[in-house]
Amino acid sequence: MTSGTDPGAAAPQPPWPSGAAWVDGRYCPIEEATISVLDLGVTRSDCTYDVVHVWGGRFYRLDAHLDRFTASMARLRLDPGAGRAEIEAILHGCVRHAGLREAYVSMTCTRGRMAPGSRDLRTARNRFYCYALPFIWVSTPDRQQAGASMRVSDVVRIPSQSVDPSVKNYHWLDLDLALLEAYDHDADLVVLRDLSGAVTEGPGYNVFAHVGGRWLTPASGTLQGITRRSMIELAREAGHQVQEGRLTAEDLYRAAEVLVTSTAGGIMPVTVLDGRPVGPGAPGPLTRQLRDRYWASHEDPRYSTAVRYDEPA
Repeated sequence: MTSGTDPGAAAPQPPWPSGAAWVDGRYCPIEEATISVLDLGVTRSDCTYDVVHVWGGRFYRLDAHLDRFTASMARLRLDPGAGRAEIEAILHGCVRHAGLREAYVSMTCTRGRMAPGSRDLRTARNRFYCYALPFIWVSTPDRQQAGASMRVSDVVRIPSQSVDPSVKNYHWLDLDLALLEAYDHDADLVVLRDLSGAVTEGPGYNVFAHVGGRWLTPASGTLQGITRRSMIELAREAGHQVQEGRLTAEDLYRAAEVLVTSTAGGIMPVTVLDGRPVGPGAPGPLTRQLRDRYWASHEDPRYSTAVRYDEPA
């Protein structure tokens, strides 16, 4: 007779492997997670969010993501109705309910809905939700072997004086339109410039160029990404020079190596820019070294936190 502890028995399946969410005070399959069509996060993009990833069963730089999310909510005067420790526990719970070892884990706080018949933002009740999905890649591992292609867009990034890019937000129309244009030119990725012509960022990723013997990345007009921070720290630890300053399209065109950084994929090489090869047209040795260091850092307890899979459901 076979029991639940029989070593030959099939292992229990995770309950919601396509994704789990926490919304309206409960966990549910991602397919059942909904918000109102009247939520100001939908009608006005009035919200902030953050995304942390899980790799090998460990959150990467969870504290840094929670720091940024908390600061963004304070900047937008949003109250999630939950403290930091509770938010962290919910994130663990989403991953646990999905049973994922590699995951893309998002947290969002919206302005919510205003009182019926009101246009007064002060009547809105803020809304908070989280979800965990199987890991999402900006540039897939297969693509990274050869390197991605990128286009420098003519679409101008929303000015930081209008929408603060250091507060992670859903104002993505400029980014999306630029990316659609890049697809028309057979490019995988896109980067936008500001009104002065300086390079800013792409849809969900920061940009670095190795030019003049050092890594150069924009200092302003872009989200200060957590993976961007890791790239800077790891590069300096490896003895590379890194400068945060003004980056131009001309810098990208003459760079020996170009890469992008994102929670959704880490440190990813770019080998074609506007149809021209970057350097020899293959991932460069510095990028490969830093990519290896980045993934190795996921085992370092200074950077990673084990998911609490064994807590009660």
